[in-house]
Amino acid sequence: MTENVVHLHKHTDPPTADTATVTTLTVVPDAPPAPPVPLWVRSGRAVKTAVTHEHTRAAGRSVVRHGLYTFNGGRIVARRTWDGRTGSRYERMIRAAEAAGNLEAAEEWEERLQRFRAARHHRRMDLLHSPVDAAKGVAVGAGMSIGALVALGIVMAISTGDAGDVITPLSATVDFIALLMRIVQVVWGPLISIGPFLALLALWSVGRKRQAAPAWALPANVRSSEGEPITPSIVVKALRDLGVPALGRAIKEMGDAGASMLGPITIAGCGVEVDVTLPSGVATDEVQKRRRKLAENLTRHEHEVFITLPQAARTVRLWIADSGALDEPIGPSPLVTDETLTANYKTGRAPWGQDLRGDAAELSVYQRHLLVTGLSNQGKTAALRALALWLALDRSVQFWIADLKGIGDWAMFDGIAQVLIEGPSDEHVIQATEMVEDAVEEMNRRIEERRQDPAVVFEPLIVLVDEAQLAFMCPVMGEDKRPYGGSKATSRYFMAVRKLHNQGRAVDVLMWQGTQDPTDQNLPKVVREGAHTRASLVLGTESQARMALGDKAVDGGAAPNLLRQGLDKGTLVVASDGITIPAGQSSITVRTHFIDDDPATEIAERAKALRNGVATLRTIDRDEERDALADVAAVIGNTARLRTDEVLKRLHALDTAVYREWNNGRLKRLLEEHGEEPKKSHGVMVVRRDDVARALANRDTDGSASASQ
Repeated sequence: MTENVVHLHKHTDPPTADTATVTTLTVVPDAPPAPPVPLWVRSGRAVKTAVTHEHTRAAGRSVVRHGLYTFNGGRIVARRTWDGRTGSRYERMIRAAEAAGNLEAAEEWEERLQRFRAARHHRRMDLLHSPVDAAKGVAVGAGMSIGALVALGIVMAISTGDAGDVITPLSATVDFIALLMRIVQVVWGPLISIGPFLALLALWSVGRKRQAAPAWALPANVRSSEGEPITPSIVVKALRDLGVPALGRAIKEMGDAGASMLGPITIAGCGVEVDVTLPSGVATDEVQKRRRKLAENLTRHEHEVFITLPQAARTVRLWIADSGALDEPIGPSPLVTDETLTANYKTGRAPWGQDLRGDAAELSVYQRHLLVTGLSNQGKTAALRALALWLALDRSVQFWIADLKGIGDWAMFDGIAQVLIEGPSDEHVIQATEMVEDAVEEMNRRIEERRQDPAVVFEPLIVLVDEAQLAFMCPVMGEDKRPYGGSKATSRYFMAVRKLHNQGRAVDVLMWQGTQDPTDQNLPKVVREGAHTRASLVLGTESQARMALGDKAVDGGAAPNLLRQGLDKGTLVVASDGITIPAGQSSITVRTHFIDDDPATEIAERAKALRNGVATLRTIDRDEERDALADVAAVIGNTARLRTDEVLKRLHALDTAVYREWNNGRLKRLLEEHGEEPKKSHGVMVVRRDDVARALANRDTDGSASASQ
């Protein structure tokens, strides 16, 4: 019995050539040709392509646009003529005033309407007598003209001695009139032919100027309407389409007179400002809470429209930025550009930034506690540090600073501040709490001294805590069983800040705090309401905005929660009597100057030059417990160069508690302190092993030399 063997795997060896094998080629016939496309299908495709082509659509829009320009231009001219000949304009204004609830304005317009009707009646009555008067006037004028011409002819005849000259002026006048009639006969025909075209051209010009055509028919640059100038009609239309029923009905009843709601549109910095008096039955908050829709109706982004409430009742004030203007950075700080700038704690104002009008926003810090808050990485420390740098130029001001972030943002105050705490650990929070408690003791000492001598003057003391939320949230208990953090009467930090807020300003001991993401837990109500100057960067919710600025400011239009996270860095909403705020408003929006680390260090050096030398008390920093330079060398190992972000990642893994707050700037400063710095390789920043080794060698050499001396 024969068995068949089935091979499950394909042989990879090529088959052995076999001369007996016959290869048969099979010829496969070509596929049949595709049937021809019918003519009507090809014609339809061609017609569809032609009709839907962009050039065809553009031509169609152009024909419709210019046709409607002429038609609607005629409507506009007809309406203007009707308004000029009738009292419809006055009636519209009366309806607008009644819809707005302004009865005094309605009565005034009604009186104007009565005067217009009386004058029109008088003119119509005069028309009854005008034909007779006109005929008499023509007869008298003709007789006087003929008499004058004959008298002129007599004078000429006497002068020339020719009696025929008596009728010479009269005949010359007749010839001139005949010439005018011939000119009219020649021009009349073409004028009759061209006149209608000139009239249509005039109507087209009126319609084109008013863009009297549907939006889809307008040119692309007009259809987008991006950044179009703000006019009364645009504002009224935006309010009408806002979605407030009472407001929409009132504006429709007003007709074209809806602009009577608006005050003058004035240029205000990089935008315009206008006050809107709302009709009766429309509340101001109904407009405020529709800010985004109003901005879109005005062809602006939400962050380019600000709504505030002036003192006048039923009035909102709109500030509308030029399109894209707020995305442009403002100029550098005067602290950077003017090396001769000085400060005065009592009478001076810090050059903090610019308001939305583009005017300088200057803040007085005299006897005012300060609170700056906002989300993380939005410019809080930079805004707070800019004020401190300016005030440092007044040599009489003392600083006690606790930087609970601890990444070197306040390192330039070494030599200016009498106390400088840097670090995020619980130990640093304890030291910051003890610093504030020491400030309370200093305040009490000054109060007692003033009781004995009311004329005594104290040097200002600024007690500054950055990242104060860490102090409020600290869970550590002291030896007296009192927590350092918290918001109760047992909290040491909370009670110390509260005492400074209560009495510190009287003896110029002021509390400045910067904090992130405010809540009732990390920023208690009593503490935040104790600050005289409250400023907020972008926040997440309206409730946080109320915590940061207070109910009065938010109810008056302050909205840091509507700022754009990441895009509006350094933009603050400020509520304070230390800054000039427009009349009737409770807050102002300020775009602060950003001062980078290097310029900040230069300003600090100028401040140090004004002082006789300050021995800064630096607390124990956990960074100093490790040899950071040796740690950098260890994480690089034998690698020739390593990206800076990879170095930071390895440092974090090495000791999270010490290096968790390190960033590229902190790493750069470490290397620069030892004569080296990161360099670029293929477009990215790297740290080279040889540079770190050289820095270690130089440091060891310097240390040995110092020891030998």
